[in-house]
Formats: sequence, C-alpha cells, structure tokens
Amino acid sequence: MPLRIAIVFDTPYPAGWGHDEHVKQMDDEFAGRINVPEPEMEYQVAHALRENGHDIHLLGLRGDLGELIRRIQEWKPELVFNCAEGFGGDDNLEYVVPSILEALGVCYVGSPPLGLMVSRNKGLSKKVLAHHGIKVPGFITCHPGEAPPHTGDLVFPLIVKPMETDASTGIAQASVVHDAEALAERVAFVHQQFQQPAIAEEFVEGRELYVSIIGNRDKLEILPLTELVFDKEKNLPEERIATRAAKWHEGYRARRGIRNQFARPVAAQTRETIEHICRTAFRILWLRDYARCDVRLAPDGQVWLLEANANPYISNGHDFADAAEKSGLTYPALMQRLVETALERHGHTHA
Repeated sequence: MPLRIAIVFDTPYPAGWGHDEHVKQMDDEFAGRINVPEPEMEYQVAHALRENGHDIHLLGLRGDLGELIRRIQEWKPELVFNCAEGFGGDDNLEYVVPSILEALGVCYVGSPPLGLMVSRNKGLSKKVLAHHGIKVPGFITCHPGEAPPHTGDLVFPLIVKPMETDASTGIAQASVVHDAEALAERVAFVHQQFQQPAIAEEFVEGRELYVSIIGNRDKLEILPLTELVFDKEKNLPEERIATRAAKWHEGYRARRGIRNQFARPVAAQTRETIEHICRTAFRILWLRDYARCDVRLAPDGQVWLLEANANPYISNGHDFADAAEKSGLTYPALMQRLVETALERHGHTHA
C-alpha cells in the first residue's frame, strides 16, 4: 500500500524552493540534464521511494522551523524520512529536525535526538561505550581556549579530531601527532578552525572496518562488512586513517591507492566479537532504524570501536548501500526496508 512520505533535508537552494522545484531538480539530476557527480542523497532516497510507489513530498529546509511545522501539518505525511544532516547550515544541530518531529508526534525514519547528540559527541559516547565494557581508545578532551591537559598514561601517537564533526571533517594526516608540542599545535588548530572542543585519542593501528546495521531492539541485522583499504607501499601505518581526503577526494584516493571494498576475510570468532560490540553500541547509544559503526581490527585481533554514526551516508554506491546490496537488497528495496523498520517500531504495519 502506498504511503504519503515526506523527505526532510537541509538544502543549499534558495528560500522559496518548494516540492515542485526540488522534484524538477531531482529529475534533471537523474536524467543527466545537470552535470553533477551523483544525485544528492535526499533525491536518491526520494527517487527510490517514488519507484516503490509511494507519494513523496520533498521538504527542503534553510533554517526555518516554522516552515517545517507548517508543511508537515498541511501535507500530513504518514511517515517522514529524515535526511537532515544539520539545521540552518550547522551540522551540530542535526538533532533539531527529529526533535520537532518528535514534538509533532510524527513517525519518522532515523535515530532520535538523544542518539544523534550522544553519538556525535566523541568524548561522551566513548565514556558511555567504555562503561559498558566496549574497547575504545584512551583519550583526552580540550575545550577552546585551553591547552591540552597532561596526557597521563596515553601512548603517542595520538590522533586529534574536532569533538563533534562527522564525515571525517577536520581529520588530515597532520591530525596524527607524536609529541606534546605537536599535540598542542593541532588542538589549537581545531579550536581555531572549528570553534569547538578537540579530542585526542590513542592511534590504533589496524584495519578500518565499517559495520552497517538495520533494525531496532533485539532485531538488528548486521550487513556485510566493508573496509577502507590502503596501499601499504604508499601509506605508512600511521597514515592509514580515514581523513576527509581519503574518504571523499577521488584524485587523492587514486594517488595513494585508497579504496573502499567489501572486507577481506575475518575469522569467525572476530566477526562474532565485532557484531556483539556493534549491536551493544547501537542499543546503549539510543540509535534507531539504521546506523554504522567504525571499528579498528588491530594486528593482535583486538576490536576497537572508534565511533558510531547515527546518521550515516546512505547514497547508492557508497558503503551502507553497497553492504545492503551484497545482502540482497537493491537500493529501492533498502529504502523500503528502512520505511518498514520505522513503521514497525512505531506500531504500524504496511501491507
């Protein structure tokens, strides 16, 4: 049975763009009439839902909460697919849209405000994870205007990151520091560039694995593992990190021999450990419907959880969608699965 589904997202397009303008943009991008590397994520989601027979409404936001409330109340969707990765141009406000949807009593796809806020704060989430026995790198945090505290028992090298960014924003080769002087310099850089606290954590050498998860409560499906692979001839161990360039810059990836692929074989017991850790993290961080965990598999076989992403990138052709496809879900089928997962959680059924 078709549903009325609103796709909510933060948009760079001018104020006044409504559903019709976004549909035209989406159709032009898919038809190749506009030269873009790939259609934007919210358009891919909407296009797939439309292919599945749903009545879609594209709701792009530019920081106007009144617009969100008004259009939700006017159109009365049966479900909202939350594709917002921030609010008003501020990624740290990605919890705002689901907060409004919660207040309106609207069923939506995606994690709740609490899950988004806790998982986004790298220091807080690590404390919660460690409390539940999950191995996380040792770390220190440093607020803007403060010098780094004494590193105590931490072992260099450390990797310095902005506390509350995602998609590897603020992470570069210079993020890996080998002494106190370099640590202070990088922390000051993070404070200046991002106007937020910095976190410095022990660098864990090993394989970078991405664990995509769908479901809720006790019904969590772990999709096939994907892996960020580095050419060992072109990248030293401490250079094998998911910098922004390593994730998103195709020219850099080609030069350094970096690629995303399905994970090389992992021992059965290790796979079981990875799945247990990620299921536990999903629950204790209040994640919902779908998420991704980034883990490091160290040479000694230890599994370290680097972070959990409550709002991962789900565009076709990227890790999450690739993992779903390997499990047997085409992209439209993946979107339908997420819709049904949210409906089931909300106590609805979809015939």
